[in-house]
Amino acid sequence: MIASNKDRYFIDLFAGCGGLSLGLEQAGFIPVLVNEISPDAMETYLLNRDDEFPLLRDKYNIGDIKDLVSNESLFSGLICSMLNDYGIDINKGELDLLVGGPPCQGYSGIGHRRSYAVDKSDLPSNHLYLDMITLIVKFKPKIFLFENVKGILSGRWTANGDKGEIWNAVLSAFKRIAGYTVRWKLVHAKDYGVPQNRPRVLLVGVRNDIITDVSLPDDAIKAGFLPKPTYDYPDLTELLSDLVDKGFQYGEKNSNYIESPQNDFQNMLRTNKNGNLMDKGHRLSEQEYGNHTDRVIEKFTYMLSNNGEIPDKYKTKKFAQKVLPPTWGVNGPTITACCLPDDYVHFSQPRILTVREWARLQMFPDWYEFAGKRTTGGIRRAGNPREGVYDRELPKYTQIGNAVPVTLAKKVGLNLYRILEDSDA
Repeated sequence: MIASNKDRYFIDLFAGCGGLSLGLEQAGFIPVLVNEISPDAMETYLLNRDDEFPLLRDKYNIGDIKDLVSNESLFSGLICSMLNDYGIDINKGELDLLVGGPPCQGYSGIGHRRSYAVDKSDLPSNHLYLDMITLIVKFKPKIFLFENVKGILSGRWTANGDKGEIWNAVLSAFKRIAGYTVRWKLVHAKDYGVPQNRPRVLLVGVRNDIITDVSLPDDAIKAGFLPKPTYDYPDLTELLSDLVDKGFQYGEKNSNYIESPQNDFQNMLRTNKNGNLMDKGHRLSEQEYGNHTDRVIEKFTYMLSNNGEIPDKYKTKKFAQKVLPPTWGVNGPTITACCLPDDYVHFSQPRILTVREWARLQMFPDWYEFAGKRTTGGIRRAGNPREGVYDRELPKYTQIGNAVPVTLAKKVGLNLYRILEDSDA
């Protein structure tokens, strides 16, 4: 974290279970307001911050962003409260950072295609970036950050639309915000210490009184708005070897660590909020094993022994499952963990990853807890846009899969923090 004489505050919109926020907190920012419409994801966010930031649960959490956008009395009340509780004068532009990653169900196409085919222009979630822009104008942050999936770059509003028209609309809208210089970049999480490829579009806007050089390169990294890659990702054995239990039982769980940490990555993930290392025998959460059928176990066992090959008798209409590699090749991580844990088979055992292992793929520390169901499926997870059903359950695997990787968020946060410190704003 960068040393500073002042506190730096941020607002997180569409916060999910808090991956982006956690990384920003690790970089030195303090959350003052959270927006998240899913009750499960909101509870995950809050329960991990109750000790450090109790005001978030008490008064600074908003479920529906529409309330924040359209309810003027609510907004005015928040401005007054922030001045009293944090000393932030929103009207004077004293908020440091506003971030948001509007839901990507329609942009990515994966969950969209797996469920129901509707025009992306008809999905309300695809227009939430406009609400984010409205709040940028109202909150006047020194910096804002928009995050989304790679698919937004090539998306069409309708089947007959032009490739890339969604991104053209989004980018143009952000560039029209008066008083900001905007730069963006498609980055890959693996380039910033995350054991996933996970391409993400990051767009940064810096207020023109913070940075006055509007002739900066269009590339956000070259412009200094985003950090340079560090290429320090772990292999999966480095990440997960301390959690491998040779005597595991399907449908059972480990409630305590069976091994001590074995490398620096594991030391980091097993350090709790008080700075203490959680060693062998310490409580471990979310290490529950899937209760697979004999047929699934037989299939996974075959795949582990045959370089991931799936025999015809085991093939289904689902997306092809892959065996996770214990070490990456020369090109680094190739996976992107989304919402379905059964997309991947553990690199050394015939099973899917546990929730805790899934969380480590996103670089959540082991002290981070998750609320809600372990998993769910069908319409409960995907909704039914054709019938106007947009509400979806967010089980733990889905919350984690939707999150911004914590290490990526931290490195982006450190760079944004530096911009603010260099400007002395």
